[in-house]
Amino acid sequence: MAKTTRATQALSRLGVNFTVHSYDYDPDAESIGLQAAEALGEPPSRVLKTLMAELDGKPVCVVLPSDHEVSMKKLAAALGGKSATMMKPGDAERLTGYHVGGISPFGQKKQVPTAIEEAALSEPHVFLNGGQRGLQLRLDPRDAIRALKAVPASVVA
Repeated sequence: MAKTTRATQALSRLGVNFTVHSYDYDPDAESIGLQAAEALGEPPSRVLKTLMAELDGKPVCVVLPSDHEVSMKKLAAALGGKSATMMKPGDAERLTGYHVGGISPFGQKKQVPTAIEEAALSEPHVFLNGGQRGLQLRLDPRDAIRALKAVPASVVA
C-alpha cells in the first residue's frame, strides 16, 4: 500500500503534522468507519468518516464520528443551505478522485465546502481517511479544520 497519496501530499504542503496508519480493510464490513476504528484499536468517536453530499444541488463534504449518522437538516443549516442529500457513490468517486471506502476530505480533485462535527474538537487527535482503503491519517482535529477551511458544527442526527 502506498503511504503517499494526494491526501498526504496536501497535508504536507500545508505543513500539517500527521502520522500514517494502515489496517486490514474489510470490503464486506457493515460499517467501514467502525471496522477501521476496531482495527486501529481506537474509539469510534476518534475515527471520523468522510461523506459526500449535495447541498442545494452543489457538492459538499461532511466529516463525522464513524458511529454516528449525519443529519441532512443540520448539515444544510451548518453550510448555509436549504436542503442536503447524500451524493451517489459514483458521483462522489468522480468528484473526489477517490474510491468509496477510501475517500479522504484532503486532496480531493476540487475543494468543496466542508463541515466537521464539532464534537471532534474535544478529542486529542482524530483519524481521517488517507485517500486509500485501509489507510488512516492521525492528526489534531483543529489542524484538520484549518486544512479543510471547514465549518465546525453539530451535524449528527
